[in-house]
Amino acid sequence: MQVLIDFCDPHGQQAALRCAFDQPQQSLVAHTPQQVKPLLEAVDALSRQGFWCVGYVRYEAAPAFDAALKVHTSDGPLAWFGVYAKALPWPDKAADGADKNDATRVLWQSSLDRADFDSALACIHQAIAAGDLYQVNYTAPLHGAFSGDAQTLFRRLHRAQPRGYAAFIDSGFEQVLSVSPELFFDWQDSTLLTRPMKGTAPRGNGAEEDAALAAALVASPKERAENVMIVDLLRNDVSRVAQPHSVKVPHLFTVQTLPTVLQMVSDVTATTRPGTRLSDVFGALFPCGSITGAPKVQAMRMIHALEPTPRGIYCGAIGVVRPGGHATFNVAIRTVTLRDTSATCGIGSGITADATAEAEWQEWRVKRGFLARASEPFKLLETLRLETGVFRHLDAHLARLQRAAAHFAYPWDESHIKQVLHGLITSESARRVRLLLDDQGHAQAQAFALAPSPSPVTLQLANRPFEEAQSEFTRFKTTHRAHYEAFTPTNPDVFDSLLHNDADELTECTRGNIALLLDGRWVTPPLRCGLLDGIGREMLLKEGRLREAVVRLDDLPRVQALAFINSLRGWLDARLLR
Repeated sequence: MQVLIDFCDPHGQQAALRCAFDQPQQSLVAHTPQQVKPLLEAVDALSRQGFWCVGYVRYEAAPAFDAALKVHTSDGPLAWFGVYAKALPWPDKAADGADKNDATRVLWQSSLDRADFDSALACIHQAIAAGDLYQVNYTAPLHGAFSGDAQTLFRRLHRAQPRGYAAFIDSGFEQVLSVSPELFFDWQDSTLLTRPMKGTAPRGNGAEEDAALAAALVASPKERAENVMIVDLLRNDVSRVAQPHSVKVPHLFTVQTLPTVLQMVSDVTATTRPGTRLSDVFGALFPCGSITGAPKVQAMRMIHALEPTPRGIYCGAIGVVRPGGHATFNVAIRTVTLRDTSATCGIGSGITADATAEAEWQEWRVKRGFLARASEPFKLLETLRLETGVFRHLDAHLARLQRAAAHFAYPWDESHIKQVLHGLITSESARRVRLLLDDQGHAQAQAFALAPSPSPVTLQLANRPFEEAQSEFTRFKTTHRAHYEAFTPTNPDVFDSLLHNDADELTECTRGNIALLLDGRWVTPPLRCGLLDGIGREMLLKEGRLREAVVRLDDLPRVQALAFINSLRGWLDARLLR
């Protein structure tokens, strides 16, 4: 029943609370709403006696604090806390960094299709238009088939979503793997801080694009309105335990940069009244308004009507109460629950009057990015051409690999990588070299015979949009390629598939970039359309032989010529199968 906690200091003044706990001296469990408050009072009392208490409160525990809050019947304990005499060191670096079970995998499937999603949003918009509420946080679970080791999966999730409020809790009944970036509340002495997270944008292709996307996020009327509605709700909730005139909003619309998304947060602070207990803080705040909507009672009624199953620990709270009573809890988003071989993880977003189904659907897809990183092992990949002892465009390949290593937080040792490549150098004819870099910074490379390049090559147009165009596994080259392999041509006479995104913009092929002769000039789609920054493409842009331009599906009849390009094979004239 091991527990791991890695909670950053929400005030940014101290090191993270990073520790482990072994077998609890006792376990506190609440199965009914009537048992939840007494459990929290016991946690409060035990912490003030010098014990550590670590655990979770399920979303379905809400009626314990207000009978008007509508929820489904819970599928597990409403609350669970382990009580510990002392905190242990975080597992050593070797154990923490190495996956002891590379076979650990989760195969995820969504429980919600696009038609049902659109229908739910239409219901929410109707309720908003009728004046019933202002915002609903709508969610749906992903279900997965899990195999392997739970702590290995947690370590991968933790690497994919670091610097937040991460916890691994094995209660015996289930394992909870939370890497939530959202603070529910931090309460020490009489100082209470809440930090609702509302407003999301995808990461860009670099620091400059990230900055532009962050500025657009803060300037967006829709995202600002979504954030302010929840800030107002939290101000009201906090005031229920606050001393008069102590509720403040010191920070509004701060953007946090996470590995796969940009998130907007705001701070609500207060000084709690004398005699306030942990159960009082939960009674005032739970569930967090950021995962319900506003007003809370009406939003939760609509959630109950639209979501057919309990949320569980997702959208509840996971936290630690230290000796002396200092309590820190996350909002249990980015949280996976395991039971034997079954995994669940909820995804959702706040729906307001000006939310669109397409934008929210894309936001859900972006938010799932941390799962894609963690659900199976992957390595960073470069494919190089080795000919007469020379690697073509070696510096450009290494620079791109280094960018990917920085993005995924993989260790980088360029001298080690060059040494591995040097061992392959021969005077033979052209070879294809596959260079891999794993999450421990270990490189390996293999050389293969390279067949002559065909020309011209035949391309086929993908028969559906490439939904992962904005995925980090499209922007960076890795061994995680299932999204590309789904478009592999079945016709042996077809060399590759030409992909397009949801906006009907051409992107790339599955194994290289595309060049098109349009209106008398050679162009290639810009990175923002969703494609890999290919080395061959980069060189042609630098030479001035290519320019970036958006090319849409309805532009294809005007295309005068095509070419498939990558660093391995160079420029291959192409024709599009009609």
